[in-house]
Amino acid sequence: MSKYIIYRLLHAPLVLFILLAITFFLMHAAPGGPFSNDRRLDPEIEAAIQAKYNLDKPVYIQFFIYLRDLAKGDFGPSYKHKNISVNQIIGTAFPQSFILGFFAFIIALGFGLTAGIISALNHNNYLDFSVMSLSVIGLSLPTFIIGPMLQLGFAIHWQLVPIAGYEGLSAPQYLILPAITLSLPFAARIARLMRTGMIEILSQDFITTARAKGLPDYIIVFRHALRGGILPVVSYLGPAFSQIITGSLVVEKIFQIPGLGREFVEGALNRDYTLVMGTVIVYGICIIIFNLVSDIIYGVLDPRVCYG
Repeated sequence: MSKYIIYRLLHAPLVLFILLAITFFLMHAAPGGPFSNDRRLDPEIEAAIQAKYNLDKPVYIQFFIYLRDLAKGDFGPSYKHKNISVNQIIGTAFPQSFILGFFAFIIALGFGLTAGIISALNHNNYLDFSVMSLSVIGLSLPTFIIGPMLQLGFAIHWQLVPIAGYEGLSAPQYLILPAITLSLPFAARIARLMRTGMIEILSQDFITTARAKGLPDYIIVFRHALRGGILPVVSYLGPAFSQIITGSLVVEKIFQIPGLGREFVEGALNRDYTLVMGTVIVYGICIIIFNLVSDIIYGVLDPRVCYG
């Protein structure tokens, strides 16, 4: 296992480099630029701005300059936010997305695992069909519909929670609706994966033997079946956690949360190269780390897996 972890960590810089190169050259190949707008700048002013940000140099030179600064931990200045660096933007936005994503992940994991187990234990009866129908609805409804519906019911009609805004951990009531909205698609996916894994395990011979010995159902489920049934969910958790903690533009827009997802999309629309590159790096690092953690957990839960 230790050799596998070292192997993955040694390959992580190469993966990040390929991701950076593809993103960098694709962005520069797109029409327009960070200072392109409807109002034409004076040629001398435009040339000075291009020179200041090294945009007057060939693209491959710009890429090596960016790598040089990145090696120093500098993501560069934002082209659209005056006097603010990308480091400052990410440092402000990422913790807010992480907090929201963490709570959403806990909700998704709790509801998804519970629903999947209940559905598997009641395979092919009305409870199974009801749970899976709800999971299909959770996967089908987009967050820009779920969010306003929750706001209308819980914030406007019943006035139980704030309708929008963000006050951090000092006011967790602001996180309830956005966390639920963000978690529902992930909870639905986890429920379906958990159901599939549990049904497969519950049909194994060792489960039949355990039942023949008269073991209670809760011992069969939680001591014998859960460890194998959760494996499909573990494989999904790596990319899911990375996606959920880096924020959702729609959820952050609806609930007025200044997170990383909003910054990424606005940076892409504004051709803010450095901001997009910075968010891609953060997202890439999250993917690498959480996929590795997911693989390690998978190997611990399933001794048959051999990481050579």
